[in-house]
Amino acid sequence: MQVLTRPWGAMHYHCDTAAAGPTVVFATSLGTDLRLWDAVLPLLPGIRALRFDMRGHGLSDAPESLGLSIADLAEDAAALIEAVAGGPVVFVGLSIGGMIGQMLAVARPDLVRALVLSNTAAKMGSADSWNARIAAIEAGGIASIADAVMERWFAAPFRATPELAPWRNMLIRTPVSGYAAACGAIAAADLGATTARIGQPTLVIAGAEDGASPPEVVQATAALIPGAAFHVIPGTGHLPPVETPAAFAALLIPFLKEHAR
Repeated sequence: MQVLTRPWGAMHYHCDTAAAGPTVVFATSLGTDLRLWDAVLPLLPGIRALRFDMRGHGLSDAPESLGLSIADLAEDAAALIEAVAGGPVVFVGLSIGGMIGQMLAVARPDLVRALVLSNTAAKMGSADSWNARIAAIEAGGIASIADAVMERWFAAPFRATPELAPWRNMLIRTPVSGYAAACGAIAAADLGATTARIGQPTLVIAGAEDGASPPEVVQATAALIPGAAFHVIPGTGHLPPVETPAAFAALLIPFLKEHAR
């Protein structure tokens, strides 16, 4: 177990310490942990992969985090990069992980060499919708919303396979306090002005069947970033590293070759 001590508690991370390549940081989505990247990492040779469980998720501590912000989560990521990588990295963020990446690239440009934003946006949903989700899980637990979340996460063919069950289990086993705090951070975030200031090379990826961050929403965010490349992966939902890891890796490989060193 690899742990970084933060003011709020223990932050669990995993780094391929034996790897000699450039460090690439992978940030997860709401309701998942660092296993989100398991299928895609073997397809990305020659990198030192650094991934982490954001607060309230996976094996990281789940403090009561009323008023948690994307800026707070970006500070956690910055602290991890400074402690483990010690210098600029390529940052790959999915969903809320992509929001963290947008914030970090502007707040700490010394730590971000290039940026990959997957299935994310400068603003995701409305505050009312996120507050309704918080109320639902506080009343009925995360299981009460799990089926609806699976429909947003995955395209229909994947939902018909046995592989769906572990991801549903991962979601419902997330602490309610951690999930609700992250929902609150997304609800309060409108990063448009920040995202328009991103100066690093940026690759933006969407899933054609994504019900959480539809391709047109992701594309609108890509349009804010000067020179950003935008790609849509067909037949996949909100979590391409799970559903279509080969297609996801095929987009990352040339980007990493160009910008990771």
